Amino acid sequence: MKIKVVERKVTINDKTREKLENKLVKFDKLLGESAEAVATFNTQKDKIFLEISIRSDDMIIRAESSDADAKIAIDKIIDVLEGQFRKYKTKLSRKIKTFAPDAYFNEPSSVEEETEFKVVKSKKFFMKPMSVDEAILQMNLLGHEFFVFTNSETEKVNIVYKRKDLNYGLIETD
Repeated sequence: MKIKVVERKVTINDKTREKLENKLVKFDKLLGESAEAVATFNTQKDKIFLEISIRSDDMIIRAESSDADAKIAIDKIIDVLEGQFRKYKTKLSRKIKTFAPDAYFNEPSSVEEETEFKVVKSKKFFMKPMSVDEAILQMNLLGHEFFVFTNSETEKVNIVYKRKDLNYGLIETD
Protein backbone atom coordinates (compact mmCIF):
# COMPACT_ATOMS: atom_id res chain seq x y z
CA MET A 1 0.00 0.00 0.00
CA LYS A 2 1.23 3.47 -0.82
CA ILE A 3 1.00 5.82 2.16
CA LYS A 4 1.10 9.59 1.77
CA VAL A 5 1.26 11.84 4.83
CA VAL A 6 0.11 15.46 4.47
CA GLU A 7 0.91 17.98 7.20
CA ARG A 8 -1.17 21.17 7.42
CA LYS A 9 -0.34 23.74 10.09
CA VAL A 10 1.49 21.02 12.04
CA THR A 11 4.75 19.10 11.83
CA ILE A 12 4.70 15.40 12.68
CA ASN A 13 7.85 13.79 14.06
CA ASP A 14 9.38 10.62 12.65
CA LYS A 15 8.16 8.37 15.49
CA THR A 16 4.55 9.44 14.93
CA ARG A 17 4.87 8.97 11.17
CA GLU A 18 6.40 5.52 11.72
CA LYS A 19 3.59 4.53 14.12
CA LEU A 20 0.98 5.57 11.54
CA GLU A 21 2.69 3.61 8.77
CA ASN A 22 3.03 0.50 10.97
CA LYS A 23 -0.67 0.64 11.87
CA LEU A 24 -1.75 1.08 8.23
CA VAL A 25 0.38 -1.85 7.05
CA LYS A 26 -2.11 -4.34 8.51
CA PHE A 27 -4.73 -3.13 6.02
CA ASP A 28 -2.30 -4.00 3.23
CA LYS A 29 -3.29 -7.69 3.45
CA LEU A 30 -6.93 -6.84 2.85
CA LEU A 31 -6.47 -4.34 0.03
CA GLY A 32 -3.34 -5.37 -1.85
CA GLU A 33 -0.51 -3.43 -3.39
CA SER A 34 -2.67 -1.12 -5.52
CA ALA A 35 -4.27 0.52 -2.48
CA GLU A 36 -3.39 4.08 -1.57
CA ALA A 37 -3.76 5.80 1.80
CA VAL A 38 -3.65 9.55 2.36
CA ALA A 39 -3.28 10.69 5.97
CA THR A 40 -3.80 14.40 6.60
CA PHE A 41 -2.72 15.97 9.87
CA ASN A 42 -4.15 19.39 10.71
CA THR A 43 -4.33 21.46 13.87
CA GLN A 44 -7.04 23.71 15.28
CA LYS A 45 -7.47 25.02 18.81
CA ASP A 46 -4.73 22.90 20.42
CA LYS A 47 -6.07 19.70 18.85
CA ILE A 48 -4.62 17.58 16.10
CA PHE A 49 -7.14 16.47 13.51
CA LEU A 50 -6.30 13.36 11.51
CA GLU A 51 -8.15 12.28 8.39
CA ILE A 52 -7.32 9.09 6.52
CA SER A 53 -8.70 8.12 3.11
CA ILE A 54 -7.90 4.66 1.80
CA ARG A 55 -8.63 3.93 -1.84
CA SER A 56 -8.42 0.56 -3.51
CA ASP A 57 -9.78 -0.82 -6.75
CA ASP A 58 -13.25 -1.52 -5.39
CA MET A 59 -13.79 0.76 -2.39
CA ILE A 60 -12.99 3.98 -0.58
CA ILE A 61 -12.87 4.15 3.20
CA ARG A 62 -12.51 7.43 5.08
CA ALA A 63 -12.25 8.22 8.78
CA GLU A 64 -11.50 11.20 11.02
CA SER A 65 -10.31 11.61 14.59
CA SER A 66 -8.91 14.33 16.80
CA ASP A 67 -7.01 14.58 20.04
CA ALA A 68 -4.41 16.76 21.72
CA ASP A 69 -1.83 13.99 21.13
CA ALA A 70 -1.21 12.78 17.57
CA LYS A 71 -0.46 9.20 18.69
CA ILE A 72 -3.81 8.93 20.48
CA ALA A 73 -5.54 10.33 17.37
CA ILE A 74 -3.83 7.59 15.34
CA ASP A 75 -5.05 4.87 17.72
CA LYS A 76 -8.61 6.24 17.58
CA ILE A 77 -8.70 6.43 13.80
CA ILE A 78 -7.26 2.91 13.38
CA ASP A 79 -10.11 1.60 15.58
CA VAL A 80 -12.63 3.39 13.34
CA LEU A 81 -11.01 2.02 10.17
CA GLU A 82 -10.98 -1.52 11.58
CA GLY A 83 -14.70 -1.22 12.33
CA GLN A 84 -15.38 -0.04 8.79
CA PHE A 85 -13.39 -2.94 7.34
CA ARG A 86 -15.31 -5.43 9.54
CA LYS A 87 -18.58 -3.92 8.35
CA TYR A 88 -17.48 -4.14 4.72
CA LYS A 89 -16.31 -7.74 5.17
CA THR A 90 -19.63 -8.69 6.79
CA LYS A 91 -21.58 -7.18 3.89
CA LEU A 92 -19.47 -9.10 1.40
CA SER A 93 -19.96 -12.39 3.24
CA ARG A 94 -23.72 -11.81 3.41
CA LYS A 95 -23.87 -11.23 -0.33
CA ILE A 96 -21.93 -14.44 -0.95
CA LYS A 97 -24.20 -16.44 1.39
CA THR A 98 -27.41 -15.05 -0.11
CA PHE A 99 -26.26 -16.13 -3.55
CA ALA A 100 -25.98 -19.84 -2.77
CA PRO A 101 -26.29 -21.23 -6.35
CA ASP A 102 -27.70 -24.63 -5.31
CA ALA A 103 -30.44 -23.06 -3.24
CA TYR A 104 -31.16 -20.65 -6.08
CA PHE A 105 -31.78 -23.39 -8.63
CA ASN A 106 -33.57 -25.85 -6.31
CA GLU A 107 -35.97 -23.37 -4.72
CA PRO A 108 -37.28 -21.10 -7.45
CA SER A 109 -39.19 -18.44 -5.51
CA SER A 110 -38.81 -19.20 -1.83
CA VAL A 111 -35.56 -17.22 -1.38
CA GLU A 112 -36.19 -13.59 -0.55
CA GLU A 113 -33.47 -11.06 -1.09
CA GLU A 114 -32.45 -8.88 1.85
CA THR A 115 -32.75 -5.16 1.36
CA GLU A 116 -30.57 -3.03 3.58
CA PHE A 117 -31.51 0.35 2.18
CA LYS A 118 -34.97 1.84 2.05
CA VAL A 119 -35.82 5.00 0.13
CA VAL A 120 -38.44 6.82 2.16
CA LYS A 121 -38.68 10.01 0.11
CA SER A 122 -38.00 10.96 -3.49
CA LYS A 123 -37.76 14.44 -4.98
CA LYS A 124 -37.47 15.90 -8.46
CA PHE A 125 -36.16 19.36 -9.05
CA PHE A 126 -35.00 21.60 -11.85
CA MET A 127 -31.24 22.15 -11.87
CA LYS A 128 -30.65 25.63 -13.19
CA PRO A 129 -27.05 26.46 -14.09
CA MET A 130 -25.38 28.53 -11.36
CA SER A 131 -21.97 29.43 -9.98
CA VAL A 132 -20.43 27.72 -6.96
CA ASP A 133 -21.08 30.81 -4.82
CA GLU A 134 -24.75 30.82 -5.82
CA ALA A 135 -25.01 27.12 -4.97
CA ILE A 136 -23.51 27.68 -1.51
CA LEU A 137 -25.92 30.55 -0.92
CA GLN A 138 -28.87 28.40 -2.06
CA MET A 139 -27.72 25.51 0.19
CA ASN A 140 -27.53 27.84 3.19
CA LEU A 141 -30.95 29.33 2.41
CA LEU A 142 -32.44 25.84 2.34
CA GLY A 143 -30.60 24.83 5.52
CA HIS A 144 -29.15 21.70 3.90
CA GLU A 145 -25.75 20.08 4.39
CA PHE A 146 -25.21 19.64 0.63
CA PHE A 147 -26.59 20.96 -2.65
CA VAL A 148 -26.55 19.42 -6.16
CA PHE A 149 -26.40 21.87 -9.07
CA THR A 150 -25.27 22.36 -12.66
CA ASN A 151 -22.10 24.44 -12.74
CA SER A 152 -22.58 27.35 -15.16
CA GLU A 153 -18.86 27.42 -16.02
CA THR A 154 -18.33 23.72 -16.77
CA GLU A 155 -21.97 22.73 -17.52
CA LYS A 156 -21.47 19.58 -15.42
CA VAL A 157 -23.26 18.35 -12.32
CA ASN A 158 -21.46 19.42 -9.12
CA ILE A 159 -22.13 19.09 -5.40
CA VAL A 160 -21.26 21.60 -2.70
CA TYR A 161 -21.30 20.51 0.93
CA LYS A 162 -20.67 21.89 4.39
CA ARG A 163 -17.61 20.39 6.08
CA LYS A 164 -17.26 19.69 9.80
CA ASP A 165 -14.71 22.51 10.06
CA LEU A 166 -17.50 24.89 8.84
CA ASN A 167 -15.85 25.41 5.45
CA TYR A 168 -17.30 24.25 2.15
CA GLY A 169 -16.33 21.45 -0.20
CA LEU A 170 -16.98 20.98 -3.91
CA ILE A 171 -17.39 17.66 -5.72
CA GLU A 172 -17.04 17.85 -9.49
CA THR A 173 -18.11 15.08 -11.87
CA ASP A 174 -16.16 13.92 -14.91
